[in-house]
Amino acid sequence: MRTEFLRPIDGLRLGEEYRALLRPGESEAAANGTVHRLPRFFYEIGSWEEAHEIRLAPHFTLAELMLVDCREGRLLLSQFPHYVPCAIVLLARFLEDFRREVDAPVFISANGGYRSPAHRIGGPKSIHAWGTAANIYRVGDTFLCDARSIEKYRTIAASLSPAAFVRPFGRERGQTDDHLHIDLGFVSLTPRDCSEAS
Repeated sequence: MRTEFLRPIDGLRLGEEYRALLRPGESEAAANGTVHRLPRFFYEIGSWEEAHEIRLAPHFTLAELMLVDCREGRLLLSQFPHYVPCAIVLLARFLEDFRREVDAPVFISANGGYRSPAHRIGGPKSIHAWGTAANIYRVGDTFLCDARSIEKYRTIAASLSPAAFVRPFGRERGQTDDHLHIDLGFVSLTPRDCSEAS
């Protein structure tokens, strides 16, 4: 696993433009009224080449978990360096366990991993802003676009950890009908070399 490119950084030390978009450590109210702090600590990624070389788990590169399209909120966040929450390593580990259980490749959607709080899909209220959620559109040769496939893999993913929330199939709020949504909650990770003292 190649992780030597991972450089932790305190988001409070980023430039003003980045802080305004990433909102490190700021409080955000979820749709149900609970309040959570957005991630404060990030890994700084210098290029797409780095992102493709960084293997967070044997079968998952960082690039797979940070691929977003043109709906990223501001041009600044479409350029390098990129900043991804440190908790993304926990998501990669969970996905590796899931891949082992299903014994097949797992494919993450564009916009299906980390999305900044400024992203036009979900914004800061989305669990994706914590780097702890993944939208999986395919497992092996199976596209996840019907009740049978989504519920099959939902059961497997949910069995791996009580911390994992996997949306059920459906078309109502909090459900999904065209991918498998897995999230580990509002997790923040502080690297050993970083201090939480302001």
